[in-house]
Amino acid sequence: MIAGVTDSETFDNSARAGIAHRLAPMTGRDPDESGRVASPLELLVDLTFVVAVSAAAAQFAELLAQGQVIGSIAAFVLAMFAIFVAWFSFTWFASAFDTDDWFYRVLTMLQMVGVVVFALGLPPMFHSVEHGDQLELRLMVIGYVVMRIAMVLQWWRAARQSEAFRSVGIANIRWTVLAQIGWVVLAFSQPPLTVTIIAVLVLGVLELLLPVLAQGDAGGTPWHPHHIAERYSAFAIITLGEGVVGTVASSSGLLGGEDGLDWTSNAVAVVIAGVGLTFGMWWVYFATPFGDILELRRRRGYLFGYGHLPLFIGIAGAGAGLHVAGLHLEHDAELGAVAVVLALALPVGIYLLMVYLLHTLLLSRADRAHVQLIVGTLAVLAAAVLLAAGGVPVAVCVLVVMLVPFVTVIGYETFGHRHQRRMITELEARGDGQ
Repeated sequence: MIAGVTDSETFDNSARAGIAHRLAPMTGRDPDESGRVASPLELLVDLTFVVAVSAAAAQFAELLAQGQVIGSIAAFVLAMFAIFVAWFSFTWFASAFDTDDWFYRVLTMLQMVGVVVFALGLPPMFHSVEHGDQLELRLMVIGYVVMRIAMVLQWWRAARQSEAFRSVGIANIRWTVLAQIGWVVLAFSQPPLTVTIIAVLVLGVLELLLPVLAQGDAGGTPWHPHHIAERYSAFAIITLGEGVVGTVASSSGLLGGEDGLDWTSNAVAVVIAGVGLTFGMWWVYFATPFGDILELRRRRGYLFGYGHLPLFIGIAGAGAGLHVAGLHLEHDAELGAVAVVLALALPVGIYLLMVYLLHTLLLSRADRAHVQLIVGTLAVLAAAVLLAAGGVPVAVCVLVVMLVPFVTVIGYETFGHRHQRRMITELEARGDGQ
């Protein structure tokens, strides 16, 4: 401190010397940084992504209820894949290189613009599945490319300012640009549906392999394990919000009377099932300390990251399934009772099985008790479907599906937490980091 000048005055003079969020070198953050949490900007970005998830789930539910089973599922998986890959790219980059200066913020705003444009392109894409032999991808691809351009500019900056990550940055730019050229050509050439499907699969594989091609193993950038786990948990929560959205969408049309107070038994069943199912799925997800596991098994970052794609699809699909159930109860769906129950049961099953699979693969240790819980889970799911086939009202079957995640909850709360703690302790003792 200069004689006669306080620390406060020094800070004030520094602040007046330039803007608050002045440019900072993008050289990589400390992966062991203490107290690292999601930033307000990251949470704001998540809000734009949830708009896209909500739009995809709503379009999926409407199209599925019309009996377009294969087409609606394919369109929904494509939409969720694009949403997840874009979010995945932003999240892992931010964990490693977030400077929170004005230029980083501006590029993040550009990312958000791309998400909104992408969401606006979802209805035309879903409608094209219903009405035509071509997939309408133009507006969706424009939004996606805008998101990816924002990431190219972020990587360009990291490549220029960080010698240690220059080759990684350049490789990310090269492969990302190549993939975007492919998406643009596909969207605006509008080839026959068969060609489109093949091209989407090829470009999708390229997008998934892009981090591996650019940086090799999952330790190639200085991402923070607890920060990444928190970011994924936040995205799980906002995706679980689709369960609440699906509940509201399902029950609103079931309320009789102009004042909305004439509750029917179906409306009560849907509200209880929707909230109960969402709560149970939340409980299951947060039973696993992913941050602690990633800290011990950093090289399994890709497994953790990509393993959440089907998991998130299952969560959003469950919200859509609740919406379909509501449409069926309003007599506004062409699906039969069994198909309606399957529309909810299958995504819930996918979600739960992915939670078990991630737990097993990340810890490299199977728990025999998991087999019992999985069998119990499948038994409850099968019971719901069989009840529907036997003529039991859909509202009752939906309530049965609500019970599915609580098989795992009860197992974890009674004995599973001790098994999990023992496995993590043994992993800490081995310290192999693989």
